[in-house]
Amino acid sequence: MPADTDTAPAAVVVPARRTASPWVLMYHSVAEFTDPAEDPYGITVTPLALEAQLLWLRSRGLRGVSVGELLRARAAGRGAGLVGLTFDDGYTDFLTHALPLLQRHDCTATLFVLPGRLGVDNVWDPLGPRKSLLTAEGIREVAAAGQEIGSHGLLHQDLTATPDDVLQQELRGSRDLLRELTGTLPEGFCYPYGHLDARVVDATRAAGYGYACAIDPGRLAGPHALPRTHVSQADGGTRLRVKQVRHQVGELRRAVYR
Repeated sequence: MPADTDTAPAAVVVPARRTASPWVLMYHSVAEFTDPAEDPYGITVTPLALEAQLLWLRSRGLRGVSVGELLRARAAGRGAGLVGLTFDDGYTDFLTHALPLLQRHDCTATLFVLPGRLGVDNVWDPLGPRKSLLTAEGIREVAAAGQEIGSHGLLHQDLTATPDDVLQQELRGSRDLLRELTGTLPEGFCYPYGHLDARVVDATRAAGYGYACAIDPGRLAGPHALPRTHVSQADGGTRLRVKQVRHQVGELRRAVYR
């Protein structure tokens, strides 16, 4: 796609001082399954479970949105009632199962994809099951539907174990490839496996990302190391409420280090 057709979302505003991290939910795959053995890593929720979770958010006066939308709303003082929704890895089932439910319930989400593994599968999960990843066309279709596309790196590598040149390819190379695919320079990054350290966070910021998502970043928490809450098939309303409270308590603890 020619450079002069590139577009960019409104920039994510990074606050001058650290503020409490928003509540961001972490999903991966949305697919039908009946046996827990079919989901050894606990990364799959069924469409029925996802819809129930979205409805629970609404029952609490909350609406799921992409992380970019959430951060821009918070910067403008309009973040009340918004929760971040993220889907890691870029599975094909996002397009077939998750997207229709997000649209039905007036939600958006951030899909973190791997432009170095287009149209293949989750080779990094040795226990399986094999899940197909979106093609370039599929990623463009998700973006055209109003969802945010972020980078998950090129190949789903532990960035803390990579040399500097590989780290730059994972960060800058993946960002450039996604701009070529969608015409939009992605604002968000997601650390594979949730692994990060100060070197990786600094490199992510320097690569031009407006924000980055982690899992439990500890003292590194901030706009380029946002904590997230893993959501599983077992998470009904009671468990989600407990996880919401845990996030709030975690923010109080992290405030000690800010």
